Amino acid sequence: MKPTPLRIRKAAVLGAGVMGAQIAAHLVNADVETLLFDLAAREAPKNGIAAKSILNLAKLSPAPLADKARAQAIVAADYEEHLALLADCDLVIEAIAERLDWKLDLYAKIAPHLNPRVIVASNTSGLSINSMAEALPAALRPRFCGIHFFNPPRYMHLVEMIPDRATDPAVLDALEGFLTTTLGKGVVRAKDTPNFIGNRIGVFSMLATMHHTQQFGLGFDVVDALTGPAIGRPRSATYRTADVVGLDTMAHVIKTMADTLPEDPWHRHFRAPEWLSALIAKGALGQKAGAGFYRKVGKDIGVLDVKAQDYRASAQQIADTVAAMLAIKDPAEKFAKLRASAEPQAQFLWATFRDLFHYTAYHVADIAETCRDVDFAIRWGYGWKLGPFETWQAAGWQQVAGWIGEDIRAGKAMSTAPLPAWVTDGRSGVHGPDGSFAPKAGKPLPRSAHPVYERQLFPDPLLGERFDRGTTAFENDGVRLWHLGDEIGIVSFKTKMNTVNDAVLDGLQRAIEESERQFKALVIWQSGEPFSAGADLKGAMGLLQAGRIADFESMIANFQATSMRIKYALVPVVAAVRGMALGGGCEFQMHSARTVAALESYIGLVEAGVGLLPAGGGLKEIAARCGLASDPFEGVKRIFETVAMAKVSGSALEAKQMGLLRDSDVVVFNAFEQLYVAKSVAAALAESGWRPPLPARAIPVAGEVGTASLKMLLVNMLEGRFISEHDYEIAARIADTLCGGAIERGAAVDEDWLLRLERKHFVELAQMPKTQARIQHTLTTGKPLRN
Repeated sequence: MKPTPLRIRKAAVLGAGVMGAQIAAHLVNADVETLLFDLAAREAPKNGIAAKSILNLAKLSPAPLADKARAQAIVAADYEEHLALLADCDLVIEAIAERLDWKLDLYAKIAPHLNPRVIVASNTSGLSINSMAEALPAALRPRFCGIHFFNPPRYMHLVEMIPDRATDPAVLDALEGFLTTTLGKGVVRAKDTPNFIGNRIGVFSMLATMHHTQQFGLGFDVVDALTGPAIGRPRSATYRTADVVGLDTMAHVIKTMADTLPEDPWHRHFRAPEWLSALIAKGALGQKAGAGFYRKVGKDIGVLDVKAQDYRASAQQIADTVAAMLAIKDPAEKFAKLRASAEPQAQFLWATFRDLFHYTAYHVADIAETCRDVDFAIRWGYGWKLGPFETWQAAGWQQVAGWIGEDIRAGKAMSTAPLPAWVTDGRSGVHGPDGSFAPKAGKPLPRSAHPVYERQLFPDPLLGERFDRGTTAFENDGVRLWHLGDEIGIVSFKTKMNTVNDAVLDGLQRAIEESERQFKALVIWQSGEPFSAGADLKGAMGLLQAGRIADFESMIANFQATSMRIKYALVPVVAAVRGMALGGGCEFQMHSARTVAALESYIGLVEAGVGLLPAGGGLKEIAARCGLASDPFEGVKRIFETVAMAKVSGSALEAKQMGLLRDSDVVVFNAFEQLYVAKSVAAALAESGWRPPLPARAIPVAGEVGTASLKMLLVNMLEGRFISEHDYEIAARIADTLCGGAIERGAAVDEDWLLRLERKHFVELAQMPKTQARIQHTLTTGKPLRN
């Protein structure tokens, strides 16, 4: 039986600290009316603490709000004046400090004001859910559980959901559906054990890293170089992460582990290293205090040197021999070389992996149902590309298990606890076609059968999992047109970063042609990010350098023809955008019948950054849309700066504000549901009797008067040295195109007229030395050049 959908009209977050405020921000991102509570201020207004926290959201980076204007939708409240407002709330999330006594007092205070259908959840990072539940009235306990968001809540995919003994399973199912679809999260159900899954394993990994930092005498910056992208983890690695989290917070979590896990075989390691305690004593608490393991002075970053008791310049160098080992593609060979090497950095890496694998295998049965839950908790909560079990499995399960056993017997491991018997039963891993191993059940268990996951046609795959890639209908070097056995075609790019080259252009046109014959709709979807990084600059630069200007212009004309083919296709073409949709990628989605964008979509017409202007129909499309308004120039003026300054949206919601997405475009919060939604939107358009729009033959434009007005803005920026002369040249040509060229204000033009203007300016700019210098610099460094 399908769970009853959880309809949340209004929510309340208790606690306006950084975490509580950011949870409130993400709720309003998802259009949930939200109250944010905190203590009453001593001076009026009494809700001032919460109000100040809401204002502070705009200052945080990365931005908690997908659209800054949504801060106005959060209502500031306090516990003295506004408890009665809780009666209308369907969901209450407690997110105050990690003090059990404070939480219990707060529950007693709010309980009389809650309605009988409300769900109450604690955002604790590791305190006992059952202990909290005991403070609630018996009638409320079935509707109470833990939901632990990871920081920052908007961006981190993981939410741990922890039931207490009395939680109603139907409530858990309904809440899981809400968290997954409405808030876009990856839900892992955890047992009520200290620090749950993510922090239990993640914090131990940091402790093991700190332990071996001392053992092998490595610098903090070297350790961060070793434990970041080099092994598939975030750039913040270990010690930069500690600085961001806060060293006092880190020490508190470590102490919690020591206090709540006295029988853990690794208990003697649950203490802050001396140098961590010393930093805290000095007030060097990390990023929030301006210094921790790292200190930034101006543009210079210093790293703490424990021996010198001072900061030195950060080097972050991996030994050449270790870098060569990390570059080995075969994980089994890589781990064998790391273990066998006498190089301290290699020994350090092997030791940290060994103790992580050992700890995780020993505790998995107590903290999680399956090994899948552990790997997803670490991947989604800590940003690792592979979880600990996946890493172990990739490196050769039995080979690594044997090495761990040898090190335990030799006294090299952090604990003498034996590996569980199932580890060495001859298995080749814990993830496979039948599911993931569940130690208590003694067998693999499949993924959740919760109906919400039917919306994830291609869920986040674990190592060893394979999903049906559909049936190919057409394929060339640039794209693949395929389907999942229904009437919706799907076209995916095959180029690096899903850039657009001749093969993609020709392939897209052919895919539309085939779709008009075989399918009732077409979805442009990529299996991963980005949607498209735009045109293939390297190929375009090659034509320019060879002096093949006619071929270059022909390529641009083909780009425009492809965009127009998308717009005027006889079946609806839906663009499913996720991640970057830049330049040509943005233009393709602008010409689609509808865009279904993941919340984390970063959309922009960025050609000005490389000395060009959008010429795949993007400026034409903006002019056409603005022409529908009573005053075309007002619309053009509003979006002109966005294009001329190569601005990129910080979210799909912001892209709507910028005019790069339409009001009718759909925003999806869970990227793994995007293809399902895009196919549904495409099918609905087809079923409604889709017809392409009539050709736009009379688009009112702002003309020369509009261009002159925009140029006046540019002159002021040029004189103030906010832009260079070449910036002015590019922006003036953008203005000319958006305003329709050298014609009268209010004159009507057709799309071909605007496309010719785009093409003319693009080709002329491309031949300028300063533009070519910008393109070359971007290709070489990946960064823009201002010249």
